[in-house]
Amino acid sequence: MVTALYLSFFSVLPVVLCSSASPQTTLNIGSSLSVEELDKTFLVSPNHTFSCGFYKAGKNAFYFSIWFTNTVDKTVIWTANPGVPVNGHGSKVSFTSDGNLVLHDAGGSIVWGSKMSLGKGSTVHLLETGNLVIKDQGGDHIVWESFDSPTDTLLPSQNFTKNKKLVSGYYSLYFDNDNVLRLIYDGPEIASIYWPNPDKDPFQNGRTSYNSSRVAVLDKMGRFLSSDGLNIVASDFGVSVWRRLSITQDGNLKMYSLNSSNGAWIITWQDVRLICKVHGSCGMNGICEHSPGPRCSCPPGYEMANPQNWTKGCQPMFSNNISQAKEQVKFIKLHHTDFHGFDMVYNDSHTSFRDCKKYCLETTLCLGFSYRLTGRGVCYTKSLLFNGHRSPSFLGSFYIKISKNASFPAISAARQTHLVCKNSSEIVVGPAYAYRVQKSNTKWSYYYAFVAVLGGLELFFVLTACLFLRSKQSIPDTVMEGYKLITNQFRRFTYRELKEATGNFKEEIGRGGSGIVYRGVLNSKQVVAVKKLTNTTQGDEEFGGEMTVIARINHINLLRIWGFCSEGKHKLLVYEYVENESLDKHLFDTTNREQSLGWSQRFKIALGTARGLAYLHHECLEWIVHCDVKPENILLTRDFEVKIADFGLAKLSRRDCSGFHFSHMRGTAGYMAPEWASNLPITAKVDVYSYGIVLLEILTGTRVSSQTTHAGEQLELREIVQILRQVVARGDPSHIVDPKMQGQFNPQQAMEMVRISLSCMEERSKRPTMDAIVTTLMACDGDDDQNVCA
Repeated sequence: MVTALYLSFFSVLPVVLCSSASPQTTLNIGSSLSVEELDKTFLVSPNHTFSCGFYKAGKNAFYFSIWFTNTVDKTVIWTANPGVPVNGHGSKVSFTSDGNLVLHDAGGSIVWGSKMSLGKGSTVHLLETGNLVIKDQGGDHIVWESFDSPTDTLLPSQNFTKNKKLVSGYYSLYFDNDNVLRLIYDGPEIASIYWPNPDKDPFQNGRTSYNSSRVAVLDKMGRFLSSDGLNIVASDFGVSVWRRLSITQDGNLKMYSLNSSNGAWIITWQDVRLICKVHGSCGMNGICEHSPGPRCSCPPGYEMANPQNWTKGCQPMFSNNISQAKEQVKFIKLHHTDFHGFDMVYNDSHTSFRDCKKYCLETTLCLGFSYRLTGRGVCYTKSLLFNGHRSPSFLGSFYIKISKNASFPAISAARQTHLVCKNSSEIVVGPAYAYRVQKSNTKWSYYYAFVAVLGGLELFFVLTACLFLRSKQSIPDTVMEGYKLITNQFRRFTYRELKEATGNFKEEIGRGGSGIVYRGVLNSKQVVAVKKLTNTTQGDEEFGGEMTVIARINHINLLRIWGFCSEGKHKLLVYEYVENESLDKHLFDTTNREQSLGWSQRFKIALGTARGLAYLHHECLEWIVHCDVKPENILLTRDFEVKIADFGLAKLSRRDCSGFHFSHMRGTAGYMAPEWASNLPITAKVDVYSYGIVLLEILTGTRVSSQTTHAGEQLELREIVQILRQVVARGDPSHIVDPKMQGQFNPQQAMEMVRISLSCMEERSKRPTMDAIVTTLMACDGDDDQNVCA
């Protein structure tokens, strides 16, 4: 939630109340409040603990919110439409004649609504729990409540379930697919879990994934319990006071207790003690350190992307194209510094510094490498610099790769260690460098450097002695497991690990042109799908490099890849396991009628597939063309959420390219665009074509390639297109909708699906983009019997 956001609002009944009237605890049909009526509130709870109304979020911006009435800052605990305030003139909130709570912006447009239509006799209440509810005519049943859509705060007795999230900026608290409650940084470019410790499995973190309820609740005595075993206790546990659990703008999860004597909040628990452990704090390429409080800085050769906002990270002051000749790049050493995740694992044992550096130098995607000696040489090369952290406790160094032509002020590393400048906003300083961001003031540089070097030498001798003594003992390999491989859950597996996980590749769950998929269980008890690739000629380095790029791609409608194996001829991919099989089993398998899809599920699948492809085409760091969109590659979760598979075997393209050529045709007959056969450059429009075919199959329940005439002859594509045009002309899709639906479908949505499918089969210059398709489908998304497409 955003804490200084929202409200101060309305209390106007059909019988107009004078301004001196007391705020209401219950409102009836016809009540409303305009944003200009700042001296009124819409509702209060029975004991006036909570208020509901318009809350000022800016000079001319307001939110419809609920807040604590008597706290120092009128702490907001819920908002109707977070991130989208309404205008300070002409906006209003109304409890309409059909029993729907609606928020109007200036001009009368509806920006939020409770989506209930109970009609006469329904009422709105603000309960003493802080829950805004709508009750039916008898007042016995709650039919809508704000507790079902939390923003950034949980209150006592408010259940937190698998379908809910707490969100503050780019940070979210949610139940993951493994039933564990997690915190994630979900930024515009990268998603990264940071709590509980991503280096450990749930059991090592004191959690369990063996639960299916996925529910958590905060009680009034200061205990927060979750079905995954999480047990949080406030430092003042047992005292009966108002509490709240909130995710803050800096990504921390905190429990607060209210001091009723002064209306101030006291932090009685927080998940992250050192803010640098929260991912995304300093943005891309940024480095976080505590000195003693958190501070961000940029590596040498980089500068702040936005001088006013560290979350935007750092940008290079040289060409970011580091795929140059070896003689055109250099490395700069950053003491006690590392970047979390995005490792391109070269060798994690007995690696010399020279070999580690050589690998990064010769690998295009490598932006730097971390190296340390722990009785053995440990090397981690990085394809992305994110979550940088500097700490004396990290006994290693990071070597950042930059252009030799990079021009930036710097102090020799030999004279510089742990400088602390007078004004950290003027100069950013690191243990191996000091360089200008805005203004430089290095008057005392040499003095501090001299003192710091002496301290560094002392630390060096102490650590050397410790390492010498420890070398005489047997050090188990598990000591370094917390740092091992990709800490953002993406890692490199050995062939032996995957052979054991799959029981020697015993349980086959699918196969296609690119390989066979097996069910496996890792040592952490996590169920995965392991794909053995066939006909791949990539070398280990090329394959590993491509996989690290694919690992950055994360979207709710894309199948998550956990890692890979590349050992000679053995090339395998490790994916999340999806329980509900692929779309073709539900559309075309006539042996199991229980798998037949209802209309809402079909439309949800159509929209989810479009969203996943739109992300690949328009949003992720690399442009990706899937090249094999078909029902077999559209997997479904238990809730029928789409997970598009096999995009990891697709073609990566630069954003400024108009197309690219393949050495051979890719895809599946019946779903391949005509340009494959015309030897034209391949663009994202081949996926659009394939999506159109899949969309038609979702609608009809049969393979397009198996459509026949009454005489049993196979229909050609041009004949199918002609049929679709006739459907559009008549405006009635009923005779082509899957008969298994038995007429239970939304005709407006079905008609729009026909139109989209038809447009996808046009010549490629006339095909829509996947972004445009998502927009069109979302305009149709709604209740089956009430929606009218825009």
